[in-house]
Amino acid sequence: MPDRKRTDDTNDAVFGAQGCDPDPESEAARRRRRAQFLRELHEAKALRDRVQPRRARAERMRQVIRMRTFRW
Repeated sequence: MPDRKRTDDTNDAVFGAQGCDPDPESEAARRRRRAQFLRELHEAKALRDRVQPRRARAERMRQVIRMRTFRW
């Protein structure tokens, strides 16, 4: 069914894609939801690090290696 329009299409979310400015209230609500999501994500990661310290340490070590090999 390729003729159906997906509801989660992110191209519609691009500013200016529909030729009108986004509503400031909806933009503020989107920012609030995003901030809440990021807070909960950070909390979940901190909980996972406390519950699985060995896995968290291994992930930190991999991140250090990635940063060492990253070229600025």
